[in-house]
Amino acid sequence: MRQSFTDVTKNNANIGLRAGEREDFMTEKIREYNAPNGSMIIGIDNGYGNMKSARRCFPTAVIKYDSEPVLSRDYIEYEGSYYVIGEGHKGFVADKQSDDDNYVLTLVAIVKELKARGMNQRINSARIHLAVGLPLKWVQSQRNSFKEYLLRNKSVDVRYKNRLYQLEITGCTVMPQCYSAVAENLKCFKGITLLADIGNGTMNLMYLNNGRPMESKSWTEKLGVFQCFQKIHNEVQNNTGDNLMDDVVENILRSGEIDLPDTHAKYVRVAIESYVEDIFQKMRDHEYNENLMKVYFMGGGAGIVERYGKYNPDTTTFDHDIRANAKGYEYYCYMILKSQNRR
Repeated sequence: MRQSFTDVTKNNANIGLRAGEREDFMTEKIREYNAPNGSMIIGIDNGYGNMKSARRCFPTAVIKYDSEPVLSRDYIEYEGSYYVIGEGHKGFVADKQSDDDNYVLTLVAIVKELKARGMNQRINSARIHLAVGLPLKWVQSQRNSFKEYLLRNKSVDVRYKNRLYQLEITGCTVMPQCYSAVAENLKCFKGITLLADIGNGTMNLMYLNNGRPMESKSWTEKLGVFQCFQKIHNEVQNNTGDNLMDDVVENILRSGEIDLPDTHAKYVRVAIESYVEDIFQKMRDHEYNENLMKVYFMGGGAGIVERYGKYNPDTTTFDHDIRANAKGYEYYCYMILKSQNRR
């Protein structure tokens, strides 16, 4: 199989691990960027399934409590309330600023990233420039409102792991998903390549021509891993009458292992194979031809396509680094701010 220029990241893909375990499974060296005003650029990928920063990943789920949790250890304190991370399940919403959850989760991602960068004193102060993204075809319509949503407070105090993080949010740059993940390495793409970024809620598609993005040939489709999740539930329930627990389905999609009786496992496979075929059909609807071009899969759904898809290995690349967009936001934001500072 043709190797990707980011193939080294596969050692850090964390496939099969729970989100909490990913935090301590880090070996790669990640570059850090500062804005011209000295603020730290922190990339946050506000995913529908997982929140990602350059070094951290955790479920996009949070529950608010009025008093300090007794059992959970992973929570923040913000404005007198406690928010337990990874508890509950947040449904898909196209408008990420429709409630306070994404704002709180962004604060969580910031403090987790700062802690990972070594800011672990009892009191920590940081000036932050947020680098975030939206699906390809939603950036133009939602950029300004999402930026305002994240800049609602210039100064924020957050307590995490018995540490106080005093944050000054100095700015926010909103960029396109998918493209940002490869922006630093565009010169490595030769000929026509279809980027396919499969997240939990959406699939972003964009063509590159010798590394140059073809903006008129980019799409956002509601065909993320959540659709596969629903297919599995429906297929098993319709044919067996049994309802699989959400955690069981999530473990299957994450690890690829189907630890179920054969009577149930076969319907899981049928559902996943049907979902993967839907992905390829949507790509074909947008002019994809495996004999004439390459395809570069990334995002949380890349592993599902690799395990269950029918594809040409000579023209297909899989990048399993689910933090690729968050890292790409930092680089892309740095280049944008650097260019603006020269004017």
